[in-house]
Amino acid sequence: MQLLSITFLHRQSVTRISSTVRRGLWTDPVITVVITCLLFGSSTTQRSVGEEPETQRANVLLIVADDLGFSDLGCFGSEIQTPNLNQLADGGLRLTQFYTTGRCCPSRASILTGYYPHRVGLGHMTKDLDRPGYRGSVSPYVKTIAERLTENGYRCYLSGKWHLGTKDPTRHGFEEFYGTLTSAKTFWDPNHMLRLPSSRIARSYEEDEFYATDALVDHAIDFVRLSGDEPDQPWFLYLAFNAPHFPLHAPKETIAKYSKRYHDGWDSLRDERLARMKSLGVIPDDTQLTPRSPYYDWGSSKGANNPAWDSLPKERRADLSRRMAIYAAMIDRMDQNIGRLIKELKNRGEFDKTLIVFTSDNGACAEWDAFGFDIQSGPNNVLHQDDEIDRMGSAETYHSVGSGWANASNTPWRLYKHFNHEGGIAVPCILHWPDRMTAPAGSINRTPTHLIDFFPTLLEASGIDSEDVPIDLPGRSLVPLLEEESLNDRILYFEHEGNRAVRHGRWKLVALRNQPWKLYDMRVDRTELNDVSKEHPFTTKRLTQMWNAWAEINDVTPLPNDYGVEYLPVLSSESEESRSSDK
Repeated sequence: MQLLSITFLHRQSVTRISSTVRRGLWTDPVITVVITCLLFGSSTTQRSVGEEPETQRANVLLIVADDLGFSDLGCFGSEIQTPNLNQLADGGLRLTQFYTTGRCCPSRASILTGYYPHRVGLGHMTKDLDRPGYRGSVSPYVKTIAERLTENGYRCYLSGKWHLGTKDPTRHGFEEFYGTLTSAKTFWDPNHMLRLPSSRIARSYEEDEFYATDALVDHAIDFVRLSGDEPDQPWFLYLAFNAPHFPLHAPKETIAKYSKRYHDGWDSLRDERLARMKSLGVIPDDTQLTPRSPYYDWGSSKGANNPAWDSLPKERRADLSRRMAIYAAMIDRMDQNIGRLIKELKNRGEFDKTLIVFTSDNGACAEWDAFGFDIQSGPNNVLHQDDEIDRMGSAETYHSVGSGWANASNTPWRLYKHFNHEGGIAVPCILHWPDRMTAPAGSINRTPTHLIDFFPTLLEASGIDSEDVPIDLPGRSLVPLLEEESLNDRILYFEHEGNRAVRHGRWKLVALRNQPWKLYDMRVDRTELNDVSKEHPFTTKRLTQMWNAWAEINDVTPLPNDYGVEYLPVLSSESEESRSSDK
């Protein structure tokens, strides 16, 4: 039997080592910080002095969008109509420095297990790279949050995207499942959806009635109603939308709302969103808009900058405007369906006692160039003209939105999904829990937080004492933020496809694949425009050593030089060695 690659440190050992660090028996500041953060620094939530709140067993609704950019919601600066999410933000808390892993599979692994993704075998996608951190499926030795909650009396449901490399979410703690095991290939065919356990029967839909986003919430509502069989038993619903991930598919009537909205292009949209984000307080007033980001075409290791909108021919602008209109319609329709689910909770009298969390799995998707792709993911682009424009978004089409619009979706940040710059890992996050929230409604919190924090958050919401869970989690509960309490300073780590980063307080160290580290002062330069690594060599060295130590412990390194995908060039073994031992 294969040896378990994941080493869970025994709590007593962690306590003993952490005590040694605190007493100063390690005097090297770098080693002290590394050991402190890697072994115990994030496993517990630090509260301000005062009595602990009364234990509650909340219902939990965790909503995750797919490839939604940082500025794609109205409450984060978008022009897209998202009134239901805006209302959750108005009555809850917005986290504006919330981070993901930069990609769908790794992010979902972190959400459901509470660990950094490499530690549970999903450092990349679902292809087995024959390395402990890159097995292509979630480790069978790790319990999901659904399994933990089920053990403690919860009913757990999943409607939406799984994408953890295994074939049956009901073997990972979910009582009911409806959705896709990987990414959506179409939003128009009910046969693309799977209902589990196999004895269950999915809802039936008339011809031309089915739309995947609607169907996911149809079944989510069905699952919530199932909990009525045991009204005293709390539930956990993981609603994992495929939207607005490609293919760009949306109902015509929703697309029509945005048919003329994007004719002015992405340069104008970025300016509009930047101004709106500042007026909302989502970003500081002195935030500078980044230059147009480069994109990395299919199979290319060299970036090319997104073009100016006004430099494009009229026919190309018409095609691209339609793509963004469909993308906006997908988000609009998702919000409409969230509104349907919220209405159900209110009708059941469960809205106030339900912890609702909304986020995205990564930043907006640039795949693969400014014009987007067609037919399937790859180096295929079709210029649609005349009557073809009106057919875009229908069942017989397949498009992506492209890097120019993705750059606008991630306003004001650099880059996108796949990368560890802010455009890839910074996403909107909303927390809403009226029964527990004492912070002013509509508050904005700028504490750096991460997907790994969801697991301990849900444990606390369910009344489970984290001390009773025999594992050491790297995340922290976010519940204190709802109560205007603070989280102690912490360190967050990132890696995907050789892109890597570490965030510690004011500092962020970040690098592109096979390129050197750069240091940014996030207090004044969150847009990552001014590398200060030469001005702060000790900080650069300290964070580099910390990332190296984290990467070794969590099966991140040695980094693969070949990910087995056509879109990413293979690096030489010398490049791999230099990255893995970067000092």
